[in-house]
Amino acid sequence: MYEDRKAHALEAWQRLFDHPEIRMSAPEQYDELLRLAEEYCEEGFITREERRAMIERATMNYRRAVEGAGLGT
Repeated sequence: MYEDRKAHALEAWQRLFDHPEIRMSAPEQYDELLRLAEEYCEEGFITREERRAMIERATMNYRRAVEGAGLGT
C-alpha cells in the first residue's frame, strides 16, 4: 500500500513538472512542485536527499522558464 501511494505521489509530481496545468504560470508551477516535495518528505514518501533533488530540478526548470520568457521564447 505504501509503495503504491509513493509511486502515485512521484508520478503526480513528475506529471506536473512535465505538463503544468492550463493557465498555470511558471511561478505557480514552481511553488506547487516545492509544496509537493515538502509534503512528500513530511509524509515519509521520500528522503530529505530526494526532496532536495526534486527542489533542484524544479528550480532549474523555473530558471529556464524565466530566462526563456526574457528572451521572448
